[in-house]
Amino acid sequence: MKFSDQVRFVRQNMKKNKTRLFMTVLATAMGCAFLIVLASVGFGLQKSIVDKMIGDRLVTAIEVWGKETGGKMNNELTDQDIQYLRSVEHIKAVTYRNYIQQALPRTVDGQAVSGGGAIAVDFDAETKAGFALSSGRLPQAADEVVIGYNIRESRDEQPASGADSAADKSKQTQPAREAKDWIGKTMRMDVIHYVNGAEQKTPITATIVGVTEKPTREWKTDKNVYMGEPLLQKIEAITGTQFGIAEKPSETKDGEPGDKPKKPDEPRIYTQVQAIADGAQYVKAIGEQIRADGYMNHSIANELEQVNMVFLIMKIGLVFVGTIAVLIASIGIFNTMTMAVTERAQDIGIMKAIGAHPAAIRRIFLLESGLIGVLGAAIGIIVSYALSFAVNGALPLLIQSFLDEKVPADFRFSLIPPLLAVLAAVISLAVAVLSGSRPARRATKVDVLRALRRDV
Repeated sequence: MKFSDQVRFVRQNMKKNKTRLFMTVLATAMGCAFLIVLASVGFGLQKSIVDKMIGDRLVTAIEVWGKETGGKMNNELTDQDIQYLRSVEHIKAVTYRNYIQQALPRTVDGQAVSGGGAIAVDFDAETKAGFALSSGRLPQAADEVVIGYNIRESRDEQPASGADSAADKSKQTQPAREAKDWIGKTMRMDVIHYVNGAEQKTPITATIVGVTEKPTREWKTDKNVYMGEPLLQKIEAITGTQFGIAEKPSETKDGEPGDKPKKPDEPRIYTQVQAIADGAQYVKAIGEQIRADGYMNHSIANELEQVNMVFLIMKIGLVFVGTIAVLIASIGIFNTMTMAVTERAQDIGIMKAIGAHPAAIRRIFLLESGLIGVLGAAIGIIVSYALSFAVNGALPLLIQSFLDEKVPADFRFSLIPPLLAVLAAVISLAVAVLSGSRPARRATKVDVLRALRRDV
């Protein structure tokens, strides 16, 4: 008996009782949809919560905070360490944050700039790492700087608690002062240093060309000034110390001089070093590689490892519960196939009488039960995607209406990755075939003479 003949026989028999077939497929589809939607909650919450934890931090960033040498931990990273990190495969950039070690009073158009500090960075590396700006561009010349998004904000501009006074209301009606309005203007910075024990101030100027991106956390502000290596060297040339430390006449204790700041020509020390990987898939391997070479590091991959494990256990549990629904639907498939064997006893007898092999007869019934599983899985997957879309659209509105809580726009309650849909289809097909296996074996044992007499 050819396979095409077996398929045609199955199709003919399935059409004989459409109502029973429809109810069986519907039960299978409901079980498959329940499995997918239930598990999709785990995938959706994982994506939303993990993304929220990451916030504005680079997923590909690896923080390098020290190096172990000779069994001792050293938190100071030098040019040699920076060059090594840049040579590691799949590291596209190495960034750092070196703070200027003095207040460095600043003014723009005669207006004093309060708060924040001055930070020296490598803008070439920052460009590769994706340094985010809300306005303007990154510096291209030696005397250009980038300012923080909140640099023009002050505490006086924050609304007071309780009843607002007339003065407060007047301040609130004034137009907001935005940092981007300073783009193109000149910032003056006074470098403090000491000459013969007397404090001196030497002004330097820089052009503002960009504004950093707004911090994603409401409590976080950025009032810093970001400058390149040329401006840092200019400050160091004035102070005669690394990072612009204003060296006061040192006092002695017990006849011994105090610690002296490093000179600009001494090996530079880098802080807040980050190695940026080409992609998130390389982060863990890079971290292990440089840790083996003695560099202590930390990345988002380390933070999320346990979180992802919790969600993995959660998703496995949800898939298991959903599979129970598919197993319940298998009862209907078993009943349908058992009835099919009883109703087609005469057909089975005829096939055996003309020499059909028992394996061919068993294959016909397994093919029919498998087809029921495939149809149910297909319908269930379509329904699941529709339900997932509806949940993500309607649930935030319900939460906002009844609980007066606003859900973030990018929050996903349900997410159905293709792998989940494929897994659900495989489970449905496997359960359907297993449900039809016993009736199929029974069909092969039907006695020809009794079958022809319709006596099974």
